[in-house]
Amino acid sequence: MSHETFMGEHLQVTRRHFQRLGLASAMAGSMPLASRGRSVGGQQRGASRPVPAGVRPEPYFTPAGEFQDVSRGKPLPHALPDEKKREVGLTRESWRLEVLSDPDHPARLKQELTGAKATALDFQGLLKIGETHLVRFAKVMTCLNMGCPLGMGLWEGVPMREVVALTQPRENLRRVFYYGFHNNDPTQMFRSSLPIGRVLEDPYDLPPVILCYKLNGEWLDSKRGGPVRVVVPEGYGFKSIKWLSHLVLTNLSHANDTYAEQNNDVDSPLKTFAASLSVPLEVKSGQPVPVSGYAQVGISGLSKVQICIEPADKPVAENDPYFLKSKWTDATLLPPPELWNSLKAGKIPPPTHGFDDSGKPKTWPMRLTNSHWAALIPGLGQGEYNFRCRTIDEKGQPQPLPRPLRKSGHNAIESLVIRVKG
Repeated sequence: MSHETFMGEHLQVTRRHFQRLGLASAMAGSMPLASRGRSVGGQQRGASRPVPAGVRPEPYFTPAGEFQDVSRGKPLPHALPDEKKREVGLTRESWRLEVLSDPDHPARLKQELTGAKATALDFQGLLKIGETHLVRFAKVMTCLNMGCPLGMGLWEGVPMREVVALTQPRENLRRVFYYGFHNNDPTQMFRSSLPIGRVLEDPYDLPPVILCYKLNGEWLDSKRGGPVRVVVPEGYGFKSIKWLSHLVLTNLSHANDTYAEQNNDVDSPLKTFAASLSVPLEVKSGQPVPVSGYAQVGISGLSKVQICIEPADKPVAENDPYFLKSKWTDATLLPPPELWNSLKAGKIPPPTHGFDDSGKPKTWPMRLTNSHWAALIPGLGQGEYNFRCRTIDEKGQPQPLPRPLRKSGHNAIESLVIRVKG
């Protein structure tokens, strides 16, 4: 699915909303302007980078081949020839997972799972666990330092805790760190980690951390991290390591993520934020202005999306970097789709975390996913205006609060210019 196809879907959803308002042609002439905005709110000013083609930050599921790719490695593991993939364990038939005690900070285990002892877990063994411990949930995959999602997926696998349990850990286990295939080059290793408490327990009704082998009901392909990757429901993408090959059980008391060494906050979960997708570049004076976009629903949930329209020459209020003193009005949060694209028959298969047996979301908007919004700005006089949108989370905190710092995830307020002509 191309970016144009996604925008077609978005316009269909929002068009129905505006038709119900008696504005059948409201979206005519609207243009996607996500690449034309300025991120503000204490994080970034000036022109933002264009949104890459293929990004679909919406609640519909992104086809595997249309995710934006930020893979690492030289050469990229998914680009290896098929014969090489089989040799290094990047096919379902050849995949093996070692589960080891950290030699520097050892956890006490009854047994390790190793290739040398022919006890490493293979793909069929992983599927066997899935017969009784299958987990499936919806999650948006987002990079910590990017202002747009990489794609939305329905991820399927088995809880990491079930695999850890195979080693029968006894004591001195405080953390799990894990990594994937990296061309047998230590300098290319990209690892992440979690406290053992998060692996063993699912707080706040979150899904489990999983060893994932299916995306949208299909086997996980190599480009998306197959045959097996980690998926951390509330985490940014760097927590969901691709091409998984090792779990290391450790008594280390702190994170040892690769991203920690690159001046990032590795413990921050997904943030809530809104962005625009369709805003007219120019409108006639007195003409209602339809606007629409999406919201990423982070760990703090989403209660509403709001918009603000102000004259471009209006001075920014002193000591108000997050525009808290501006006049904000509520947009409309649009309902979930009737059909879920990229899934068989457009249906959510049971059981799926957060959905009932009929495939309907138990709550909406759903945490860890995306949602559409739309609004109609009353007719404006001639001039230039700054358009902004923001979220209010379930605790009443406006974007970019409560975590406005850049290294803990991107959620700057977007600013676009609308020109009104006579």
